[in-house]
Amino acid sequence: MIKHLPDNHSNNFIKLRNSLISATGKAIGDYNMIEDGDTVLVCMSGGKDSYTMLMMMLALQERAPITFKIIAMNLDQKQPGFPADILPAYFEKLGVDYRIVEADTYSVVKEKIPEGATTCSLCSRLRRGIIYTTAKQLGATKIALGHHRDDIVETLFLNMFFGAKLKAMPPKLATNDKQNVVIRPLAYCAEKDIASYARQMEFPIIPCDLCGSQPNLQRQKVKDMLQAWEREQPGRINNIFRAIGNIEPSHLADFSLYDFKGLSQAEKSDEDPLFGDIANAGGALSLASNDGTRIEFTRN
Repeated sequence: MIKHLPDNHSNNFIKLRNSLISATGKAIGDYNMIEDGDTVLVCMSGGKDSYTMLMMMLALQERAPITFKIIAMNLDQKQPGFPADILPAYFEKLGVDYRIVEADTYSVVKEKIPEGATTCSLCSRLRRGIIYTTAKQLGATKIALGHHRDDIVETLFLNMFFGAKLKAMPPKLATNDKQNVVIRPLAYCAEKDIASYARQMEFPIIPCDLCGSQPNLQRQKVKDMLQAWEREQPGRINNIFRAIGNIEPSHLADFSLYDFKGLSQAEKSDEDPLFGDIANAGGALSLASNDGTRIEFTRN
């Protein structure tokens, strides 16, 4: 059996591990990700996130008041030099049920995507289809992906910048055909904590040779932007993540979420926050006009 703790584990490591287990368990509970009798297909890429997810799921399997089955799955995409023996050996030592699915998506992506263009979109679509098919074949009721809190926040900004949508990765979703339920148990976990845990666990990390070498990925640029913000004001990434789950439709502009056309009489909840919050606090707002004159707004 593979050890759940490194040989030189410290109190700090134990706290980190317990914190990750707690955050994973809370996300699962908050979104009812796993139910009694579920079979969870845990998707393993060989990266730090998927290794951490598997270890968290195994820890929670031992502690949870419900019973659920775990099947680890790796998709061998036939990337040149891919060490196909690493994950099967790891799963066997861990004693976990697993499936290795072989599909040459690498050749398809290289054939369809021009040299220098981003491969992630096509690669992820192909991978997703194979995962969904495998889940059905194995009778899996949930599909667990290793996306964490930072991935979710990055996706929010990518969709805003390049898709003009307020859209991120939900912790739990039903696929378009309603045949599968996808869960993200690490939704509450910070990437820096996962990285620290993975380093100390010395997971046999497998790099992605298909996309890992692309220097101009927009996601990396968004990641760098968010990290700069985090250094400037620690806690900002977490606040953005919390905002995704704390939405006020009447203060956005989506007609499908709020009946702006039918609004004829203002309610307290509809008050413009620029003025309402300050007025309710008994404060004052000072604005400068075009000619430099200052205009004061105060609560009477």
